[in-house]
Amino acid sequence: MTDQEYLTLAEAVLTAIERAVDQADADIEFERSGNVLTLEFENRTKVIVNLQLPKHEIWLAAKAGGFHYKYVDGAWCNTRDNSEFFATLSKYSTEQAGEPITFKA
Repeated sequence: MTDQEYLTLAEAVLTAIERAVDQADADIEFERSGNVLTLEFENRTKVIVNLQLPKHEIWLAAKAGGFHYKYVDGAWCNTRDNSEFFATLSKYSTEQAGEPITFKA
């Protein structure tokens, strides 16, 4: 994958997250600074999504820990357990917000 292909795919992820937050009923604030998107929940906990161009990865940081994702066969998959990015983001955002939150591509 070229850097440009990675950036196109990874930027689509950030855009999908921003769109979902705008449409969510939950009280979520978000801030984008370059390749870093920070979600802040009503209880002041945060989830951070960070693009890692040199590694062609997306990193996710939540209270549960840090996770790295690579694009494989049409999906962003965890480099350790192969879990899908949006499913994990939904899970940890739901836990931290205390109410259901769903993200999808």
